[in-house]
Amino acid sequence: MFALHPAIKAHVSGHAEDRPGVYRWIGGDGQILYVGKSVRIKTRLLSYFREDRGKIVRMMAEARDVAWDYLPNEFSALVREMRLIQTWRPRYNVQHKRKRRHGFVKITRETAPRILPVTRVTGDGSTYYGPFGRVGWVAEAVADLVRALGLRDCRGDTPVQFGDQFEIFSKGPAPHCMRGETGSCLAPCAGRCLGQDYHGRVAEAKAFLEGRGDAPLRRLDQRMAEAAERLDFEYAARVKERRERLEKLQGYLAGFRGQVDNLRFLYRVPGFRGNDRLYLIHHGRIRGEFPAPRSTPERERIREEVRSAHARLKARPALDLDADAAAEVLLVAQWFNRRPKERERAVPIQAFLAPKPA
Repeated sequence: MFALHPAIKAHVSGHAEDRPGVYRWIGGDGQILYVGKSVRIKTRLLSYFREDRGKIVRMMAEARDVAWDYLPNEFSALVREMRLIQTWRPRYNVQHKRKRRHGFVKITRETAPRILPVTRVTGDGSTYYGPFGRVGWVAEAVADLVRALGLRDCRGDTPVQFGDQFEIFSKGPAPHCMRGETGSCLAPCAGRCLGQDYHGRVAEAKAFLEGRGDAPLRRLDQRMAEAAERLDFEYAARVKERRERLEKLQGYLAGFRGQVDNLRFLYRVPGFRGNDRLYLIHHGRIRGEFPAPRSTPERERIREEVRSAHARLKARPALDLDADAAAEVLLVAQWFNRRPKERERAVPIQAFLAPKPA
């Protein structure tokens, strides 16, 4: 089938080894067509020459070369594959090909903070919660949260004038939107609320998102009860749907937060031909890689490197969860979820840093 590639096949047969690594198929113009990983590089590459249908046939018709890099273990290969795909965006890759959009909940640092659904975390001083895999659903849940607490959802450049900024008996401007007119927003644009009241609602939102409070749910419960009293069952049903979305939002954050917080350790992985590695994992991201120490001097040297890296991470909490970083967090979390026994290889960072008793 692939008469154009006898030299490539011979090169793979003669030089590749069955060990973990990543590989890339390369087109005639030097473009990366596809990136993959395997725990047995040689066997995986030779399997391409036996394919006779589908995407692989089309890719092999374009391929003019193949290259590979060996790595110590499957975990390292998995992470390297993801990062290479994110960098090169190969045409024939499906997984990781595009920057998958992850949703986050953002609380701004404005005079009257807003709660927004966003797809990127930036170092702008705002508070972020996430990531979530379903961007559209997050937008719905954020709208529910904003309306439950009466917070604004207008543009960031809307002028804000709290009620305590006006002279006694003076009247503020008219609200800038229908929500302010109908009372579903506290309307800080029109002085309809005090600054402390608005910020109190923002604090309720933070407590809810951090699993420390349920004020938005209680407010919705009250609205459902009031709707039932006036026999407005259709409205009560809509409020119930909003409440269920908010419960789901809080539950997801609690579960994911606990999971990621627990992904802080040194992960020792046996490697090919004894090339064991230590990975410093902090909040689900790989922040350092070291050869597993084989002697006391090596252990002391690596301990100092780990101590230095860990101190930097604690001093500068990561706020760089863009799409690529979020994908790495989810990939690492998935690795340990699917392989719970791998957690037995985890060493608490403080335990590794503690000096051994004499």
